[in-house]
Amino acid sequence: MRRAGALLLAGIMVGGLMAAASAQGKGGTLRAGLDADPPNMDPHRSTAAVDRQVYQNLFDKLMDTDENLQIIPMLAVSWTTSPDGRTVTLKLRQGVKFHDGTPFNAEAVKYNVERMKDPNFPSARRSEVLPVQKVTVVDPYTVALSLERPYSPLLYVLTDRAGMIVAPAEAKKAGTDFALHPVGSGPFRFVEKIPQDHITLERNPDYWIKGQPILERIVYRPFPDDNARVANLKSGDVDIINRTPLPQIRQLAQEASQPGARFKLLEHGAFSWQGIWLNVTKPPFDNKLLRQAFNATIDRNVIANVVLQGAAYPSYAFFPNGTPAYDPTWKIPPRNIPLAKEKLQAAGSPSGFSCTLLIVPGQVNQAIGQAVQAMAADAGIQVKLQIVEFGTMLHETDTLQHQAAFLGWSGRPDPDFDIYPFVTQSGIGSFNDAGYTNPQVQTLLDAARLLNDMDQRRRAYRQVTQILADDLPYLWLYFEKEYKLV
Repeated sequence: MRRAGALLLAGIMVGGLMAAASAQGKGGTLRAGLDADPPNMDPHRSTAAVDRQVYQNLFDKLMDTDENLQIIPMLAVSWTTSPDGRTVTLKLRQGVKFHDGTPFNAEAVKYNVERMKDPNFPSARRSEVLPVQKVTVVDPYTVALSLERPYSPLLYVLTDRAGMIVAPAEAKKAGTDFALHPVGSGPFRFVEKIPQDHITLERNPDYWIKGQPILERIVYRPFPDDNARVANLKSGDVDIINRTPLPQIRQLAQEASQPGARFKLLEHGAFSWQGIWLNVTKPPFDNKLLRQAFNATIDRNVIANVVLQGAAYPSYAFFPNGTPAYDPTWKIPPRNIPLAKEKLQAAGSPSGFSCTLLIVPGQVNQAIGQAVQAMAADAGIQVKLQIVEFGTMLHETDTLQHQAAFLGWSGRPDPDFDIYPFVTQSGIGSFNDAGYTNPQVQTLLDAARLLNDMDQRRRAYRQVTQILADDLPYLWLYFEKEYKLV
């Protein structure tokens, strides 16, 4: 559930918000239920996908994606790439103001990119923009990004948090406290955040899209407990929830289909991946044989089709079904207890070993944790489940204090950032919560960044997947389908 949900999930959330807003009419307040309290309101420091549910309304991005994941204009109205692939020039939208009244322009873009690249600023976006060597203001509304070498994911990177533009005046003044009162140029502006209670945004009357936004305000409320989140939607206390518990999908679908039902269930294909993140820098999972033993105990088909009742696809790689780098020839490794015991014997632990698996509160997380616990026990591996708050989980994993953690990744339209930061040096301290590095993996993924042809890139990802299937810094479990209740 780390960074739980997807970039597309946030888009679905916005679509659901618009549907609910249309039902309400002009003005009014929309109440959105979230699966966790967003930990950080600064998009350049954020590592949790739940943050993005709020960001989509608070900040504008340089580019956006449409329903087919194609790049479309937002703050950048057009762009060109030089023949050698090393310069990307953006033409910017004019007449846009930040919530503090200051203008959006090329200087603002330059400041934002340099803020993310600043080694003295704790940015989680640094690895995404690191290939940008220099930002040049060509004129007040034209900016050129100079690259050390071609970087095929760049435009997609700018459709997410690295492309979210914060107000330079406020960011300079606030420093790392910017998250306490974030200022963007989006359709809504920040009012307040009461931790573990609510976040309130109000309508931006000066928004650059005429007639938007429709609503007067949005109130986000965290409900870490799955049953409480659904109950609040059913009772009408919130109008939409961002995560619907997968084991409840069948029942909720039946209820939503009944005449006079008060809610709808929205469904979309998989975009995110979920798994167990193993810390390979400390015992017991610094031993590859023990990682392999643990992996062999897991029945992914049971998790996807029994525990989650078919609301997910079983997985053993980074790339979900139907996404650009997905390879339909990959076979899900079967559960194999004799193999697990063989690996334990080779590791010098024939009786098994024990480990602690961190999970965050919630019905789905507990169900998955208990299933993994029971499966591993058949080989003598004793898994202790420890429930921790979401923010605590992020701190524990980012600082590599954990042994194992049940987490996920929200997904990206370009496959590079579904894999690169999780298995390379650049992601340690932010996304590489396995602490894993491998020179061959690094070389292959760096090469993929130079290529624009997805067939060529896919070959590199296939080779990396084969290496990771043996090294196992992560035990991929499933790709969950996306559901919203409105």
